[in-house]
Amino acid sequence: MQSGPTHQIEATRRATLRLLTMLGLGVAGTARAAAPGWPEDAFRQKTEADVLRVLYGKQLEVSAKVTLEAPEIAENGAVVPISVSTALAGVTTISILVPENPYALAASYKFAEGTMPSIGCRLKMAKTSNVVAIVEADGKLYAASKEVKVTLGGCGG
Repeated sequence: MQSGPTHQIEATRRATLRLLTMLGLGVAGTARAAAPGWPEDAFRQKTEADVLRVLYGKQLEVSAKVTLEAPEIAENGAVVPISVSTALAGVTTISILVPENPYALAASYKFAEGTMPSIGCRLKMAKTSNVVAIVEADGKLYAASKEVKVTLGGCGG
């Protein structure tokens, strides 16, 4: 059995995490509760059209000014690398949709004025689907999409 400062720190960390979990204040719960304006209803939508209605309430246009980078083939749908960037001015949000997932909205980011509008993340994809990047800039919606073929499912597959 280990003893000493390292063991005590690890035991304290585990006890703290256990207590937070019992209180319902786990890391995910804390981040979500601390985010004012969290679009919870948008993350529950099953279709692209419903996400657009709930999150933005307006139509989008396809634009070459939105750069979406995603692999053509994802060997593991549990970790699909995605990046989105744009040179558009006045960007307030970037959202990523995966219409074939159980819930279409995979990620949504808000940007403060003057922030470089660029994100990178790893998504779970249930199966082959288009990935849609939506950029809101100066009150308008711009989008780009790319099909990603998934060979091993990540969301329930």
